[in-house]
Amino acid sequence: MTDETGDKPKIIVDEDWKSQAQAEKEELARKQAEKKHSEDASQELPPASFAMLVSSLATQAMVSLGRIPIEGKLIKQLDLAKHHIDLLTVIEEKTKGNLTAEEEGMLTNVLHELRMDFVAGGYHPPPKEEPKKE
Repeated sequence: MTDETGDKPKIIVDEDWKSQAQAEKEELARKQAEKKHSEDASQELPPASFAMLVSSLATQAMVSLGRIPIEGKLIKQLDLAKHHIDLLTVIEEKTKGNLTAEEEGMLTNVLHELRMDFVAGGYHPPPKEEPKKE
């Protein structure tokens, strides 16, 4: 589009479009800020505690015993499971007499369960039933 004078093209600025684009830009920025805030809130770590420490090591041991799937696969690493169980045993020995009854009970139960699984050779999932052929 050129002006009738022929010198320069005539630029038409649509103020309504400009304000609409600005409003959309602000709305997008607001939504991104809300999303970031909700992601930050969902990734907050639980408070550090004795129970959390025991739970963390027990979970790692259970993964190594093949109890908890990683990416859909059960993986047994008995040497790694033994290492995690040994770490929990060290914690049990070093904290003897310094735990509440609840903490001591939790640690004792977790170690018992993990040791029984380890002695059994790790978790053995039940065999899959074959579909009956008719």
